[in-house]
Amino acid sequence: MKLKKLSYIDLLIERYPPLADCGPAVEWAAASICRCHLDGGKVLLCGNGGSAADAEHIVGELAKGFVLPRSISEQDKELLIAQHGDAGEHLANHLQRGVRAFALGGGSPLATAIANDGDPGLVFSQMTYVFGQPGDILIGISTSGNSKNIVAALKVARTFGMRTIGMTGSKPGTMDSLCDAIIKVPATETFKVQEYHLPIYHAICLTVEAELFGDKI
Repeated sequence: MKLKKLSYIDLLIERYPPLADCGPAVEWAAASICRCHLDGGKVLLCGNGGSAADAEHIVGELAKGFVLPRSISEQDKELLIAQHGDAGEHLANHLQRGVRAFALGGGSPLATAIANDGDPGLVFSQMTYVFGQPGDILIGISTSGNSKNIVAALKVARTFGMRTIGMTGSKPGTMDSLCDAIIKVPATETFKVQEYHLPIYHAICLTVEAELFGDKI
């Protein structure tokens, strides 16, 4: 889909000029998340270490209000109030609309079961196979571009009709050819790559929020 509101991506490039080459991939990622949401799909994310924390961070910005109020529809408010009275009114006034986004948890009981019973390197790919559906999005974050568990998950996602987005550093990586959009920041050291990733995914989440929730329903 064509985005109407690109100011946050423009601001990203203005604040971080070295990221100018990332602009088209960032825009594609934001537009794809919007399209996925409007089509009833969801966004799955995975990463290791600091990138796992980034995956959780992204979920936090997508699944609830970020900088804009995201009041639920009047119809939903009326349903809550009709069924639950004052308690329903409290829910109606505080619930927020959001994008269905989930981080694939490397430390969850499911992950430890997968690791213990099978191949630990397939934790994310197993979750992607079970939870992902055609039209969903998988965002894989790997500072090296070669994390084996991220690569495996991307392979599963592409095989079964999911769109794939990668966030990585400037070096060529195994994940590059597995992503419909690859956001490669101009750095190679892990901490520097991660420092660039944060403003990028903030720009994506801000753009998605403005596009989907910027106008009152």
